[in-house]
Parts: sequence; structure tokens; C-alpha cells
Amino acid sequence: MLKVGISGIGFMGMIHYLAYQRVEGIKVAALCETYNKERLTGDWTKIKGNFGPAGTMMDLTGISTYDNYEAMLADPELDVIDVCLHPSRHAEATIAALDAGKHVFCEKPIALRPEEGAAMIEAAKRNNKILCIGHVLPFHLSHNFIVQAANSGRYGKLLGGNFLRITPDPVWLPNFYDMSVFGGPMLDLHIHDVHFIRALFGMPKVVQGVGRCRGDIPEFFNIQYLYDDPDLVVTATSGNIRQQGRQFTHGYEVQFEKATVFCESFNNVPVTVLNDDGTVEKPDLGSCDDVVPFANELTEALKAFTTGTPSPLLDGELAGDALTLCYKEMESIRTRKPVDC
Repeated sequence: MLKVGISGIGFMGMIHYLAYQRVEGIKVAALCETYNKERLTGDWTKIKGNFGPAGTMMDLTGISTYDNYEAMLADPELDVIDVCLHPSRHAEATIAALDAGKHVFCEKPIALRPEEGAAMIEAAKRNNKILCIGHVLPFHLSHNFIVQAANSGRYGKLLGGNFLRITPDPVWLPNFYDMSVFGGPMLDLHIHDVHFIRALFGMPKVVQGVGRCRGDIPEFFNIQYLYDDPDLVVTATSGNIRQQGRQFTHGYEVQFEKATVFCESFNNVPVTVLNDDGTVEKPDLGSCDDVVPFANELTEALKAFTTGTPSPLLDGELAGDALTLCYKEMESIRTRKPVDC
């Protein structure tokens, strides 16, 4: 049984706490919170998010609590540190945990700057520890369907796809467009699809983007990903719109040799398969609550920790590539020129 300590008891820290309760072979043994110390008493009633359960009173019996991160790292009982801190603190907290001899599961994005992500990856190698980054998208039912289809080859070769992720402007976050805080929709929102694209199709040779900026931070944009394989046609549309009436919209259309698979949330279009024989399928993916994808993600991380083998979906290098791609895309948008990857 691996023991994990969660650092940062905000909304994602709570979701991770709930998800660990559904994963056999690992348990939460410690919590660290340096800002809202009342949460160390189990009072999580003020925690709120844009999905999932609301915060409530938690029974933390048997769980060690810390208001000092270094003290938690010194706990010899802990095997894994789960970093749910602000992205600006990911690099410092992760490197410290790796240097303390712990495996690390860190929420996305890996960091706010590529050089920080590279330092995290190097620290994992230096300490012979596993670094997993919490890009949960491949573990959602709709996107996991594509992962499984690609891995099995059931529809033949991947030929490309278009990915969509749009939200109304988050006016409640005054520092959203600050690259040292959130990084705008590129690093907070679009990076989900960038990571998924990188995992499915590999690292592109060139990215080309057009977009509208707020200052020099991309606000709304379209991206093309160019590969050596001329059959691969991969694009993405993402960003914020200024009208609050539109709900969060996400979806994809992925082409294989023998089928096209698509879904879209705004119009409630479920995963739909157009087969090359003219038939249309709407596969039954089952149903789940909002915590299940995170439990599946943590199950994958546990496998990596126990085997010592990096996860093909959660590996730090994959997340580092996604962050680097976002910066290449921003450069292309700003210069209106293709950028080599």
C-alpha cells in the first residue's frame, strides 16, 4: 500500500482526495495546507468548483496534517506527494519532493514556463523517481474512447482531427491573463487538447496559429499542426469569448481510415461513429460521476509508481512537450508566422 500526501487543499485537492478513496493500493496519509488552515480540521465546506461535488465536512481521522510543506516532505511514511498547488508553485514543490525521495503526481500544467518543466523532469531522472502530470482528459469516457480506438487499431490508421475547447471569459479571475499566474486560456484551457494531440499524433514539426490577443496573450485562436506524414490533418480551436451566455463547449472530430468519431458538448452530441460502410453508431460508454476520470487517472499513476515505468499518458516529458507546444503556438500567433517545433 503506497501512502500519499496531498499539498494544497483547494478544489482539485479535494477532488484528488475523493478519487484516492476509489483506488486500491494507495491511500491518503497526509494533507498539507498553508493558507486555509481551517481545512486541516476537515472543514471543507467553503470549497467550490465548476464541476463535481461541493465541499463538505471531512473526517480526517488517521491522516497527518501539516501547515508546513517541508515538514510533510520529511515524513518517512510517505511514498508519493500529490501537488495541487497553484501552477506558479508546481516546479519548486515538485523538485523539492523528488529531491526528498518521493514520487510525484502534479496537477496540470506541468509548470508555467518550459524551463521549469524541464527542471522537474531532470529532477525525476536525477532521483530515479516517477513524475506524473495530471492531464485527466484521456481518462474521460469520450476521450478514452479515442485512446482505445487508436491503440487497438480497430478503425485503422489515424488521419487527424479537430479539437474544440471554448469558454466565456472568466471575469471572476482578475489575473487570468497574467503569464506568471494563469497564462490565459492557452495554458489553463487549451493545453488539455495540446497534450491529447501530442499523445495521439506525436510531436508536430511545425505549428501555425492565428488568433486574437489581449495585450500579447492569446485570447481566442485556431492552430494547425503540421507533420511529416501528409495524411495527418490536425487542428484545434480554443480560447475565451466575451459573451457570458455561452456555456463551456468542448468536443472533437477525429478521422481514422475506416471511421470518423465525433462529439460536442454544446449541442449535447454524444460520441458518434461514422463507419466507412455507411452505418452510424452511438456506442454506450456507460455513465460516471465527475470523480471517476480522476480515479482512473490515479490508477494509471499508481501503476507507474509501483512498476517504475513512466505512464504513456501521464509522463512528465509528454506534459513538458505540451507546454513547449503552447509557447510555440503563442509565438506563431504573435508573429503570424509558422514556428518550427
